[in-house]
Amino acid sequence: MRIPVVAAAFLWMALSTVGEAAPAGTSFDDVKPVPPPGIAISETDRAELEKGAADLAKEIESLRTELSGKPALLNLLPDAQIYHKAVDWALRYNEFYRTNEIRTARQLLTEGLTRVKNLREGQAPWASATGPVVRAYVSKIDGSIQPYGLVVPPSYRPDTSHKFRLDFWFHGRGEQLSELSFLGDREKNAGEFTPTDTIVLHLYGRYCNANRFAGETDLFEALESVRKRYPIDENRLVVRGFSMGGASCWQFATHYAGMWAAAAPGAGFSETAGFLHLYPPGTPRPDGYEQKLWHLYDSVDCAANLFNCPLVAYSGEIDGQKQAADMMALALADEGMTMTHIIGPQTAHKYHPVAKEEINRRIDSIAAKGRDPMPHKVRFTTWTLRYNQMEWITVDALEHHWERARVDAELDPVANGIHATTTNVDALTFSMAPGFCPLDNTRRPQVLLDAQKLEAPPVMSDRSWTAHFRKQGGQWVAADSLDDAPMRKQHGLQGPIDDAFMEAFIMVRPTGQPMNEKVGAWVAAEMDHAIDHWRRQFRGEARIKTDENISDTEMASNNLVLWGDPQSNKLLARLASQLPIRWDAQGVHTSEADYAADKFVPVLIYPNPLNPRHYVVINSGFTFREFDYLNNARQTPKLPDWAIVDVSVPVSAQKPGGIAAAGFFDEQWKMATAK
Repeated sequence: MRIPVVAAAFLWMALSTVGEAAPAGTSFDDVKPVPPPGIAISETDRAELEKGAADLAKEIESLRTELSGKPALLNLLPDAQIYHKAVDWALRYNEFYRTNEIRTARQLLTEGLTRVKNLREGQAPWASATGPVVRAYVSKIDGSIQPYGLVVPPSYRPDTSHKFRLDFWFHGRGEQLSELSFLGDREKNAGEFTPTDTIVLHLYGRYCNANRFAGETDLFEALESVRKRYPIDENRLVVRGFSMGGASCWQFATHYAGMWAAAAPGAGFSETAGFLHLYPPGTPRPDGYEQKLWHLYDSVDCAANLFNCPLVAYSGEIDGQKQAADMMALALADEGMTMTHIIGPQTAHKYHPVAKEEINRRIDSIAAKGRDPMPHKVRFTTWTLRYNQMEWITVDALEHHWERARVDAELDPVANGIHATTTNVDALTFSMAPGFCPLDNTRRPQVLLDAQKLEAPPVMSDRSWTAHFRKQGGQWVAADSLDDAPMRKQHGLQGPIDDAFMEAFIMVRPTGQPMNEKVGAWVAAEMDHAIDHWRRQFRGEARIKTDENISDTEMASNNLVLWGDPQSNKLLARLASQLPIRWDAQGVHTSEADYAADKFVPVLIYPNPLNPRHYVVINSGFTFREFDYLNNARQTPKLPDWAIVDVSVPVSAQKPGGIAAAGFFDEQWKMATAK
């Protein structure tokens, strides 16, 4: 008998005896710091390394000036800068964890100086090297230098026209995984899998967050860097990982299934509640909005998306994290699919050697065939427009966020068109790239959408085709474009608060006096916390400007995180009247209640009225906190689109204060009933 996946989750929880839920208001003293403090190093070693890091920094800055007219070489500068960052941050932030890391730091400084010397001479020998290689890029999010490791096969030559299969590897949890230890390992360790004639990309993932949020963006930024530097076969991209990396693999496999030739997750977790045992008897359930936000990363909710993505899952037979694959097997069974699940006999949390050979045999066979770039049939499930595209389907608008949306579509060669059914979808696009549309370009395509017959635009002579549809009065109509709709939630502008930190952002510090001293003190402390923990958890330094110094160019290209109130922050004063929550000297005002000025602060995300292509965030960094760092499955959004914070309640390791009210804006970014 097949148990529905939701029921199975509760069955799993009922059978579990371990509860990880913490009491509300968990104090900072109850939570170990992540990353932890490092070991003490001798003053002699510190002085030597600080001098070496300072010397390397000077050489890098001098080289930057020298290469200003040589863009090809200048673009390689991050490959040297990352060596400085690795040692400098370990020194500045007490992140030496083993005595042998002193030797590693010396080696990295030497390698950094060597790369600077090579670039100064117009060379970059590491760019053509095979075997383990460290590379880096500049992140669009915060301008930070982020590393990645490659294992380049012996068959690679710089002048080759051959396109290589590319495997992504997601690492396991490592609270002591600094840039220093990552680079030291990636310079000598080929890793778990090294397929023949394949480049393997080892992602740092911006530390230890299961490739969520900025860690998710890291994959696409690293991929773009690799694309510019190596010939990659876009139809032979494979995602793999184990433990925390298995969780990363599950979420990339389900959310971006159309990109991959295959996915091979091992262990990890594939959903939140069952894995964390969140409902043992006598413990409170999380807020309703927090449970809705689990849909952001719960892979079981998007199992249908694996319809066109070959999947080979692995678990050790006696590994507690076998639960991840078991839950996915149930979710796939609900979609009529049977999951390939390789199990290591009597194996705990590691790969069994025979099972590993079987995984490789299957994945190599699948990757040799490659991804189908134009599948005949597509199934797509999403809960948010953050993930709005699968193969040739793009969901442009939802009826309701955080409820299941579904599109099932297939080509109909007889009618020269598409048959599709939808649930909770308000606008969508069918789009096929030049050369890939299989429809007859001498006949007008016909689309049968939820049993409505609609005429679509013609197929173009280059074999491309794009057709937009939206609902009007509950009926589908063809649309010339998507730009004629009123303000609404759309991909990249759909919330929740944490979404703003997946793209370029600037923290904007107020320069004026706050309306209320207590509120002003809370704002100052929370801004400092957000800046500090961005560095700790996402390994970058947040860009900070004052409210007097934001240029039009910066406003046009960044999400703005405004701290303060309409009196203390000049930018907030400019747009306060255009926000859906009103804030003045008398207090905070929503459509449902008024809140006293000396106790309450609004936090929210909203399209910036001064630049609606980007967000404005008021008084918040990312919303999960210290307690959530202890388990990667907890690193989900803890606040929705808006909340009213009671600053008279002490800040804790879980919350920024008391949450008096919170909720989601509707699909037109208007206030909805608080949850």
